Amino acid sequence: MAIKPLADRILLETLEPETKTQGGIYIPDNAKEKPQKGKVIAVGTGRKSDKGDVIALDVKVGDVVLYGKYSGTEVSVDGKDFLIVKESDILAVL
Repeated sequence: MAIKPLADRILLETLEPETKTQGGIYIPDNAKEKPQKGKVIAVGTGRKSDKGDVIALDVKVGDVVLYGKYSGTEVSVDGKDFLIVKESDILAVL
């Protein structure tokens, strides 16, 4: 089953946060924060301007991005968890 985001929506596969700090300390499961990094799996066609022109998205499939902590809608397809966010929820491309 394939998911095709519409308009300015982006389908992300969330990347798990590190379980060990740079100093070598392991982070327990109950202290981990919600992930904020994801890999772009699919993108929509782009948002429309007031004149009806399609404005292309700045991200492309394969990019690793940072997004807001509580952004988007979580979906599960074929046992995999994904996140659908608007382009405005993406903070940066890594």
